[in-house]
Amino acid sequence: MIVGIPTEVKTHEYRVAATPEGVRELAHAGHEIVVQSGAGVGSAITDDDFVAAGAKILPDADAVFDAAELIVKVKEPQPEEYERFRADHVLFTYLHLAADEKLTRFLVERGVRAIAYETVQTTDGKLPLLAPMSEIAGRMAPQEGAKYLERPSGGRGVLMGGASGVRPAIVVVLGGGMAGWNAAEIAAGMQAEVVVVDKNVERLREIDRIWRGRIQTVMSSRLAVERVVVDADLVIGAVLVPGAKAPHLVTADMVKEMRPGAVMVDISIDQGGCFETSHVTTHAEPTYVVDDVVHYAVGNMPGAVPRTSTYALTNVTLPYLLALATDGPERAITEDASLALGVNSWDGKLTNEGVADATGVPFTPLGS
Repeated sequence: MIVGIPTEVKTHEYRVAATPEGVRELAHAGHEIVVQSGAGVGSAITDDDFVAAGAKILPDADAVFDAAELIVKVKEPQPEEYERFRADHVLFTYLHLAADEKLTRFLVERGVRAIAYETVQTTDGKLPLLAPMSEIAGRMAPQEGAKYLERPSGGRGVLMGGASGVRPAIVVVLGGGMAGWNAAEIAAGMQAEVVVVDKNVERLREIDRIWRGRIQTVMSSRLAVERVVVDADLVIGAVLVPGAKAPHLVTADMVKEMRPGAVMVDISIDQGGCFETSHVTTHAEPTYVVDDVVHYAVGNMPGAVPRTSTYALTNVTLPYLLALATDGPERAITEDASLALGVNSWDGKLTNEGVADATGVPFTPLGS
């Protein structure tokens, strides 16, 4: 199969869909890999690196899309990329369609077979292709929050770890999954006072067992969220419902009650955000202020550390990519139920129920 890797065009997106190591594995399996010139520059990977691994370099995105059967990306297609897609293309990338009705309708109407990294799910409920980016975004969230807590950045002027005789920052993490766990761990390492809120009591017990009270845990409820958010210096939203829109755990009324200069980091923004006052931002303009509260809601947080992110992503996507290329998409999704759950659109039908509920596009079960 011909696998195409175009340059990402989303604002300040520096990742690339595969490393030279991934290209070498595909080439060894007998596939042809075409890479757009300069696609890896943002991740410190040169065209020569790709060529040495077995790829062919093409001059522009049009050439890559024209040549390839399987398009592998990092981020969802941007409007300027839409017309490059053909009905016979298979697309493998992060899609987050629940927050993007326009893209959803395009993929369905164009007939693109689109498989989303973030909805590939194993039998134990884990999301293996989302996990590394959630881990990275979680680890980034406290450092971004710490930066915007500084007074020159519009924050309260609070140091995460405080100082001798001075209380540290109060950090509230909403969600104890992969992103939230990592956010809490880094915030605790910065010596902040950390509270994790989750509705899964087993996850909270696990945090208590490991951290022995160093990280506080609170069972999620509307009242509990209200109480902890209003006292926080930094709130990190890390709630995920696979394939569906994130719930608004923090309402606009709660934001009005927060401390002036407090900071909110919405890791869930790719799925619509878990703060009612959130809207997506970019690395070029990452923050905005609502009711004196600084909001950070960058839709591709891991794109700021592309070298780390690209390698972490390829580590987990490569086995699935090899299966799609070697077995063909129909056989691959038939033989791997986890990969089948990643299918969001297939032959003109929307096959993810969560996306259908969020966008209003009719749902058709895969294989119907």
